[in-house]
Parts: sequence; C-alpha cells; structure tokens
Amino acid sequence: MKKKLSVNYSETCKTRITAIRDTMEILSGKWKFHILGTLLETDKMRFMDLLREVEGIGSKMLSKELQDMEINQLVTRTVQQTKPITVVYEITEYGKTLGPIIDEIAKWGISYRNALHTTKDRKNAG
Repeated sequence: MKKKLSVNYSETCKTRITAIRDTMEILSGKWKFHILGTLLETDKMRFMDLLREVEGIGSKMLSKELQDMEINQLVTRTVQQTKPITVVYEITEYGKTLGPIIDEIAKWGISYRNALHTTKDRKNAG
C-alpha cells in the first residue's frame, strides 16, 4: 500500500506553490532582474539610457522585457513629446517592493558563490 502524500497537498502549500510559480513566471528570463535593479537605483530612465546600462541586451529584447514588466505593473512607460520622442521608464511603487527581495537573492548568491569557492579550495588543497 502506498503512503499518502500530504505535504504538497495542504491548502497552505498549494497557495505558496501557486504564488511562487506566478512570481517566477513574472520575473523569469535573463534580463528582468538586471532591468529592475537598474531602475531601483535610478527610479526612472530613458529607453536608450537603459539600453546602455544593461550590458549585452538588444533593443528588441529590452523593449519586450519592459513591455512585460509594464503589463505586470512593475514599471510605467511615459512618452514625452520631444523631438525626437523620448520614452521614459519608471519603477512603480509595486515594483519597488521587489527591492528587498532582489537584495536577499543577491546576498544568497554571494554566499553561495563563496561557499562553492571555499569547497573547491579545500578539495584542491587536500
């Protein structure tokens, strides 16, 4: 007789898994954290300035990622009637709530990287 699984079937766990899945879907991709981190530091930036700041991203990809983040209410897009037209992106108040989460992910990544190097150094020394 198989043992009945119960951990992932509780309502609390189902809710958490769904919330994590939603979050990962919204923040997935190579560039979103870099774009959000840049906007968190500067609050708002013109498209071309973001393109220069986020090293390695192309204009089509930046445009797509910003559009996704605008749909998810993480950034706002403002078209200024200048010549040539200027487009400014600004992180929303809701987007700013990701700041502490991004900071914690960065701390975890630094700690993880340090732990890996420490482990490799011990193996190489021994």
